[in-house]
Amino acid sequence: MMEETKEDKIRVVLVEPGKYAREAEIGTSLSELQEVCYGLIQTFYPFEEMVCIVCNDEGKINGMPLNRAIKDTETGELIDIIAGPFFICDCSTENFGSLSQEQMDRFLEQFKNPERFYRIDGEIVAVPYEPKAKAVER
Repeated sequence: MMEETKEDKIRVVLVEPGKYAREAEIGTSLSELQEVCYGLIQTFYPFEEMVCIVCNDEGKINGMPLNRAIKDTETGELIDIIAGPFFICDCSTENFGSLSQEQMDRFLEQFKNPERFYRIDGEIVAVPYEPKAKAVER
């Protein structure tokens, strides 16, 4: 049986509050993963396939900006809201890994636009929006 080697860099979908989701290459050491998420990390497994969301473990407690809604793939019902930046990666082995190109394209589309959150009739609703370009500095 071949021994698995850990990649130094992995290709992920990076999702930051107020920005379009994008493809990124990140380091795989604990400190590099924590740097991407601005603190302690946790994994979240809302998908049927072997991919996960890696996010800040204390994002909501620390008041990080709300980022994206996570919805049930069958019902479309809101399951959770991730606060702060997160990334999506392969988790089919002991170590985090790169997404396939098909997964990359699918998750880039799914999380493309940033979202604002509203409470309407007791329900929380996620509304995608187009981020504004930063004003040109003088």
